[in-house]
Amino acid sequence: MGSYLGKHAEYYDIFYQDKPYVKEAAFVDDLLRHYCLGDCEQLLELACGTGRHAFELEKLGYEIVAIDYSADLLEIARKNARKGKSKVEFILQDMRELSLPGRQFNATYCLFDSLGYVQTNDAIGRVIDAVYRHLKPQGLFIFEFWHAAAMLKYFEPVRERRWKTPDGELVRVASTRLDIPKQLAEVTYTITEFFDGHTNHLKETQINRYFLIQEMASYLENHHFAPLDFLPAYETGTEITENTWHILAIAQKVDK
Repeated sequence: MGSYLGKHAEYYDIFYQDKPYVKEAAFVDDLLRHYCLGDCEQLLELACGTGRHAFELEKLGYEIVAIDYSADLLEIARKNARKGKSKVEFILQDMRELSLPGRQFNATYCLFDSLGYVQTNDAIGRVIDAVYRHLKPQGLFIFEFWHAAAMLKYFEPVRERRWKTPDGELVRVASTRLDIPKQLAEVTYTITEFFDGHTNHLKETQINRYFLIQEMASYLENHHFAPLDFLPAYETGTEITENTWHILAIAQKVDK
């Protein structure tokens, strides 16, 4: 894996400035309150990025350890934490090699479709096994993933977005190619900086997997989790259809 490195990490919070982190954290909070059995104060976040979800959940009363494999994103997260006097603990770690000896949590969450970055059947199994080891009995695993039905029907081969900045403008072109047999979306980001009459270009390719719901249920069951529900991400009162891009899964650790 390799994503959000260097300048791409630096611009992460600009690119996702309109993402409704407060709403999404509140939705996860509702799920935790509904599905947790007993105490649910200690959370582990996988692929935390710049920490925006963690900070919002911390405001709701949770104690959070957050990991990411991008040192560049974690540097920004730690700066954000110092600025906001947050106590979230950020750790550099790849979710495939998750290892926090002696530590277990009431729940683990992984948002923004980040589980798909690990791509292969084996790697997904390793992540789920690692989550299992780091959960207390009957702990929850809440995660978001790309829905195959929507991806196959509606993906855009090319998409362009622009952002104004105090110094100029950023343009990001996302070019997407699907590897259908492997259920992978290869997205190449070409970013152009327009500052003070100068232009600069950078490029990064990310590969993310998309999933069928019953496929994901099978992964969970085969790794000792009971799927409790699959929902349209951050929506209430709606059903999953081919128009649903993002799915939230809620699963519970069961005894082996």
